[in-house]
Amino acid sequence: MIRKVVIIGSGNVAEALALAIAANPELELVQLFARNSERGRHVAALATTTWSNDPACLAEADIYLLAVSDRAVSEVATTLPFPPTAIVAHTAGCVSIEALGEHPRRAICYPFQGFSVGRRINFREVPLFLETANPELMPSLEAFARSLSARVYRADSAQRARIHLAGVFCCNFTNCMYTLAEEQLQQAGLPFDVLRPLIAETAAKAIEADHPAEVQTGPARRGDAATLERHRTMLTEEHLRTMYNLISQTIWETSKKI
Repeated sequence: MIRKVVIIGSGNVAEALALAIAANPELELVQLFARNSERGRHVAALATTTWSNDPACLAEADIYLLAVSDRAVSEVATTLPFPPTAIVAHTAGCVSIEALGEHPRRAICYPFQGFSVGRRINFREVPLFLETANPELMPSLEAFARSLSARVYRADSAQRARIHLAGVFCCNFTNCMYTLAEEQLQQAGLPFDVLRPLIAETAAKAIEADHPAEVQTGPARRGDAATLERHRTMLTEEHLRTMYNLISQTIWETSKKI
């Protein structure tokens, strides 16, 4: 049974995991291990646990969650003195399980959510995607994951990479569009606030629909060539016109399939 947990890292994912584990009566967050002393101490204090950046002081645990940057997973996994009987799991979406080296009990526990410092998230609603190189570990890994989330799935590295890509489209690209929309409003002397109801309704419709393409609206969906051309003339930067054309064409092609 997995009970004692050590989190490696002090970024957004580490903070969210630390708070979720610390609040779980079935689990014990015994340590937060992080190179960044300022962030490490801060996150450890939030989760009411100890902090260290000394490998010689790495606490004993049933599972070590590597919530570090993608490029740091391999280095951390192969340099810290993990007990051979413990599970070593990274939390990255687009990093192979092979990055954990030859540890006999390596695994992945990927929380599919966008995390920001200072924002509290209901971890019960965060999908967790699991993978392990040792099938015998899966039952205990799933039990651990289910103590944190009601949405637990198995996914190999190829599936997880595709999930991560979907998240980039859904979250990162969408937020970029909000930024570009705000710039257009600024040019008209208007605040971002006027977009908030539209953003909320668009997200609500996509969530409620069986398929988001079913609730697509706008000039590209209608094939409104006159409006599309007017929009193009308003975009003075070539890369924005290119983006506008590509997305409009994608909307048109997708809508024709419905």
